[in-house]
Amino acid sequence: MTRYLVTSALPYANGPLHLGHLAGVYLPGDIYVRYLRMRGEDVLYICGTDEHGVAITIAAEKQGRTPRDLVDEHYSVIRKNFEEFGISFDNFSRTTREGHYRFAQEIFLKLLRKNFIAKHDMKQLYCMNCKRFLPDRYIHGTCPKCGSEDARGDLCESCGSWLEALELVDAKCSICENLPEPRKTTHWFLKLNLFQDWLTEWFAGRQGWRENVLNYCKGWLKDGLRERAITRDLDWGIPVPLEEAEGKVLYVWFENLLGYISSTIEYFSESDNPSGWEEYWKNPECRLIHFIGKDNIVFHAINFPAMLHFLGDFTVTWNVPANEFLGFGGSKQSTSRGTAIWMKDYLEYFPPDPMRYALAINAPENRDTDFSWIEFRARNNELADVFGNFVNRTVKFLHRQFNGVVPPAGVSGQEEEELRELINRARVEIAEKIEKFRLKSACAQAMDTARECNRYFDRTRPWKTAKENSERCAVTINCCLQAVNSLRLLFAPFLPFTSEKIGKILGISPEKALSWKEIGIDCLPEGHVTGKPEILFQKLDEGFEKIYEKEDVPDTNIPGAFEVLDYENFMKFD
Repeated sequence: MTRYLVTSALPYANGPLHLGHLAGVYLPGDIYVRYLRMRGEDVLYICGTDEHGVAITIAAEKQGRTPRDLVDEHYSVIRKNFEEFGISFDNFSRTTREGHYRFAQEIFLKLLRKNFIAKHDMKQLYCMNCKRFLPDRYIHGTCPKCGSEDARGDLCESCGSWLEALELVDAKCSICENLPEPRKTTHWFLKLNLFQDWLTEWFAGRQGWRENVLNYCKGWLKDGLRERAITRDLDWGIPVPLEEAEGKVLYVWFENLLGYISSTIEYFSESDNPSGWEEYWKNPECRLIHFIGKDNIVFHAINFPAMLHFLGDFTVTWNVPANEFLGFGGSKQSTSRGTAIWMKDYLEYFPPDPMRYALAINAPENRDTDFSWIEFRARNNELADVFGNFVNRTVKFLHRQFNGVVPPAGVSGQEEEELRELINRARVEIAEKIEKFRLKSACAQAMDTARECNRYFDRTRPWKTAKENSERCAVTINCCLQAVNSLRLLFAPFLPFTSEKIGKILGISPEKALSWKEIGIDCLPEGHVTGKPEILFQKLDEGFEKIYEKEDVPDTNIPGAFEVLDYENFMKFD
């Protein structure tokens, strides 16, 4: 059995999460992990909130609160939203916990003793108006390499170049838009240049990685790695554990990566096997996989693998299936800019699975994609018309014709054998796609399988054979019921709440574990008593999307039994 350690990027606790976060990072990780669990693999899914840095202090200052008060609130909201969307972490920790402080400081000292950290004087941009040194991500300007006017102090997303803040043309403070000035300060640097040769050789052996990730990394390596500062002049963060570093904290990009390890340590500390974390983090056979957005590639595909390798005894990254961005209305969704559809607001009015499906089948795997309410309505109604329709018509017919009891399977004909072959092929092919992180295609094939099940129902016409050939009708309905169960399992990684609901409809014990191996197998015996039929998905009317336009907002209920939305609360614009 292969052991897996899966992480999703630590969400920043400076605000609620939006659908872009869900689509790019957390939903893909959850789908992948749920599939592995159905295969019976040994897997841990680890995450937590990233709670340090200047973005936290700025947000707290604006609200007249302490940073601790702010992160406490957002941790609770973020964790609750993940649970409501079915994101199934084994542990969801925080970087403000004492255990993380201790571990991050220990790793800093260990790298220092190994001579992988150096102390240097440097110039850093200081904002006279804000009266603070500016972290790289709070500086913007023109990229010196491609000319993009929206580059950050550490990265240009347009060309993928890794930058130094002082390299930017016309650099400005992202907080107040004033021109900062360079000032001398002292910091500690990770000697990434020492890792150049190892990383170059290591990347040459990466198999099954996405082209966007490899291209980004090869570009950085081609430019040559440089020492990168891992400390900052801030008053909110993990103190650098050196007497000479009073007033300095560990830079967020350095310590938050270590949050994956400290979260795992925390998980096992509460068990009867406190050293169990080492079976994952100090096991060369364990597959360490990071689900992230493309703006975090450099940290997870270059910095972290190098740190883990040169620490000497840690598991090194196996894959980094980074996604592109999910935009809205042609713009990037952003917490700091307030241009987003917030997860918490969506959940006030809608169930999670229709959005899980809409985002999975429109996933930004290889290019940026755009979310629209028209697309959401189409995908919601597709669930109702295809998947939901097949389940509903099958179970309703079963109750009407056979009193809710599974009829005998009888003798299968060619059409039954073809449907079973189709479902078994889907089981194999969808598994291959998920294992290659092609989740969008896997989700689409699951829906195509449901379409074929509907076609089988139409071709065999049980409403007719019920009057003319009861045995043949029983064969059809038995086959359909087995197909409903197989679809329940095929869709389980994507639609966990719907899968649970179908299990109840089929009369399957909720304690029974989901198994990928049971897809395509007749698991419902003759005489098994099912539960009552239940509508799985509510359809949305054609006028649904007008609720979200800035003008002509109607004051009537949304067709499909949904409440009227508080428009200004639900949609956030600049």
